[in-house]
Amino acid sequence: MTLSLPRPRALLLDFGGVVFLTTKNPAGPSEATNRLAAILARAGHEVNREALSASISAGHTALKHWKHASSRRRHPKELSHREIVMDFLTSDLPDAHRHTLATEARRVLHDINSVMSHHTVRTGIFDLLAVAREHDIPVVIVSNAHSGDNHRRLLRAHGLDHLITAQIYSDEVGIRKPNPEMIELGAAAAGVDPHECWYVGDTMDRDVVTGRRAGVGAVFLTTSQHTANPPFAVADAPDAIVAEPADLVPLFAEALTRTVTPPAVPSSQSDNDGKRERPVLFLDHGGVISTSHSDDTLLTPFMSQVAQLLSRAGRAVSVDEVRHLLTSARAAHKDWKAQRRWEFDATGQPLREITAREFWVDLFGGPLSDQERALLRTEAVALMAAYGRAKSRRTQRPGIHDLVAACHSAQVPVVVVSNTVSGVAVRAECAAIGIDQFIAAYVCSDEVGVRKPDARILEHAVAVVNADPATSWFVGDKPENDAVVARSVGVANRVVMRGGATPDHLLEEALNSGLATHIVDSPRGVLDAMTILGRPDVPAIHV
Repeated sequence: MTLSLPRPRALLLDFGGVVFLTTKNPAGPSEATNRLAAILARAGHEVNREALSASISAGHTALKHWKHASSRRRHPKELSHREIVMDFLTSDLPDAHRHTLATEARRVLHDINSVMSHHTVRTGIFDLLAVAREHDIPVVIVSNAHSGDNHRRLLRAHGLDHLITAQIYSDEVGIRKPNPEMIELGAAAAGVDPHECWYVGDTMDRDVVTGRRAGVGAVFLTTSQHTANPPFAVADAPDAIVAEPADLVPLFAEALTRTVTPPAVPSSQSDNDGKRERPVLFLDHGGVISTSHSDDTLLTPFMSQVAQLLSRAGRAVSVDEVRHLLTSARAAHKDWKAQRRWEFDATGQPLREITAREFWVDLFGGPLSDQERALLRTEAVALMAAYGRAKSRRTQRPGIHDLVAACHSAQVPVVVVSNTVSGVAVRAECAAIGIDQFIAAYVCSDEVGVRKPDARILEHAVAVVNADPATSWFVGDKPENDAVVARSVGVANRVVMRGGATPDHLLEEALNSGLATHIVDSPRGVLDAMTILGRPDVPAIHV
């Protein structure tokens, strides 16, 4: 085998399929049942062994499907020990039994994992680790596991633990492969960067994908029962597939005698999926695309629909009662937002957006009966979309069509970034005024889960269109939200617009402090600024 491989400064190894070959223990299910039955009996529970065994078996089958589904995610998290025991292994058992076993969840999983499979050290592992030690190459175990304790026990029992620099198990760190953070943590524990590592696994969907996402120098597979049968098609490929770890020893030893500069970015991935960063126009919705004012001719029919919904519970509900509940819910929502903002400013925790269920069931429906609240819960998402359209009448800002059409013509993407209770309503409003065709994407707080000025919402928008913040523009009407979030993400051109929710003197303060870079009277002013400035970092846009 002839390969051009970078010289590794660390060796990262999966556990099962690489260090050990696992085979099912025919007596494992019975022994696992005995272990759990003993814990239940000690707590004074009468044990139905057949039901216990069936529940454990069903749980293992469900866990297998969950693992496969998790392998499709970009940054999967690991289940806790209690979740595995309570929600998978004992779901069919009485609550008292479930809670008893959950109190011993760590021990339960150790006991089950120790009896379900036999473990045999794979051919060549000792030789591979000996070469690593000879060349002072740290070795780190990076493994998905529901009992890292059991893996550590096996390494000790076979005399391998003293050859390992660090051991990283998903149940202990809370994430699982193909989350690239697993390998990033392994590399950090070895004191190197991921691109300086070789990674060896046995699965396509977890190990190869993890290695490529993390940007390791080389990825190898040692064949096991899992290698040839991934649960779904995998686009990434390993550098080589070998039968045993022994086949890696000469490759490893040879690579340690030379230097090949590793690629800075893994071949199958790049930070922007191969797309060049570009200038983008980010627009707030309310106050920029349109202005709004209350209009009872819209809100009254909506409240009538809510009254009809609640009346299904058998009590006649009037529009006036709905109006009172809605007024209270709005006031409570205002307080809710203020509290979340205080927590964000004080602690940096995510500035969360309220959910449709929280607004309609908890804030609006607080005084109502259980049945009425249940009806609200079933319709909460649809109610929020309808409320988003009915709570005010919107008027298109002059020049908005010209601005977005000019950007579209100049191939400058336009992304709407809005704090809103309903992204559905935002899209509908843009469609109603005829600009939806020019919008590249909508990033709405109710859908992303966080609000401006939390940087996460704009970071998401930047990723959607591969934006270059240094040449992009953000236009809003609230400096404390729009200009702040734009500056936090590095957007160079931060425009605040008169005529929205913020008094002019506060807009001037934002400009004078450097928080904002421009003040304009309308979307036409944005278009003029983007054209007249004429700097090389500003897109030239002409109507």
